[in-house]
Amino acid sequence: MVYSDVDTRERCELLAEFLIKNNTTVRNTANNFGISKSTVHKDIKEKLRRVNPALYNEADMVLQKNKAERHLRGGEATKQKYLRQHETEYEYKNKYNKLIKR
Repeated sequence: MVYSDVDTRERCELLAEFLIKNNTTVRNTANNFGISKSTVHKDIKEKLRRVNPALYNEADMVLQKNKAERHLRGGEATKQKYLRQHETEYEYKNKYNKLIKR
């Protein structure tokens, strides 16, 4: 689909407003609008800077905060993954032990 300059401007502003209002990540913004992370990032970092510099500055602050926190989110996700994996292994061991005791 080919967007006009007006469509692109409106999309950039809409994405930035959503990102700022919800204090969310590029990934969540992309999922919400059904577009790729690359499109969201390019629209905000490149196109929005030209079409609405004031809004760009606000959106960029959210992006910078997200970048600074991403190692924490990634660490938490890894922790949760291994906790779920450990719980599953523990459940199987318990089921196995119950079968043996019969």
